Amino acid sequence: MFLTNTRRVIRAGFINFWRNRVISLASVLIMTVTLFVIGFVIFLGALFQGSLEQIKSKVDVNIYFTTDASEEDIFVLRDSLRELPEVASVSYTSREEALANFRERHKDDYLTIQALDELDDNPLGASVGIKAKETAQYESIAKFLEEQSALAQGKYSIIDKINYEQNKVAINKLTKILAGAEKIGFAVTVFLVLISIIITFNTIRLAIYTSRDEIAVMRLVGAGNRYIQGPFVVEGVMYGLFSAAITLILFYPITLWLGDVTDSFFGGINLFEYYVSNFTQILLIITLSGVVLGTISSILAVRKYLHV
Repeated sequence: MFLTNTRRVIRAGFINFWRNRVISLASVLIMTVTLFVIGFVIFLGALFQGSLEQIKSKVDVNIYFTTDASEEDIFVLRDSLRELPEVASVSYTSREEALANFRERHKDDYLTIQALDELDDNPLGASVGIKAKETAQYESIAKFLEEQSALAQGKYSIIDKINYEQNKVAINKLTKILAGAEKIGFAVTVFLVLISIIITFNTIRLAIYTSRDEIAVMRLVGAGNRYIQGPFVVEGVMYGLFSAAITLILFYPITLWLGDVTDSFFGGINLFEYYVSNFTQILLIITLSGVVLGTISSILAVRKYLHV
């Protein structure tokens, strides 16, 4: 009996979907807009996160060593920095590399290169660049370096300069900007999704309202609430599936067209490549969002507005 009723409900849902083609088309198009907004939020989040990572990658703290510091002592400090949980990466630049980089940067400055050639020895010391996992963690790394310097008091110190204090104001401002941007991005995302859900719910409610006479007849003949709701839930699921398919198809040419633009504007983030590489995840999110939205909207619309 259960299987028989289930088949009848599914069949009635398909019949209602195709019978009310105009209303079904309107519902699918509205839900497509909703799913498009959800997909847009996914892509916007990826671009936003990628841009933040690009900004974070440009922030670092450098330790400059004295010219007579031994590589062995420098490597000991470098290895201790790598063990810190706040540190993402540590890079080492030798004296020779520092000199070569300096010559490359000032290759068009004849007087500077001439003065450098007149020196008997390399005036530049080695350096270590530190990148933290989060911008707010640079302060704790700087404190660690200060402790290392304090331990070297009374002894020979290999550290010539740490540029954290010079970058401190910029790092603190960037930390606040990143935190504020994440909060604003989350608020905008929630707002867009809520507005889209409300529009979709009202559209499905209107579609169900056109079947109020049919629902009244079903109640008169003694049909149960679940049996009455079933076909409309099936319709809601079909709205979600068709809308998800249309949305995913539309995203292909759009992301293909925007791929090069986002690649150049957002610093290496190609929207089309992101769509292709994360297609399975996006497919699941869009499809499940459509099915869940259609199902819940159908149930709520029947229960609340048609007094089932």
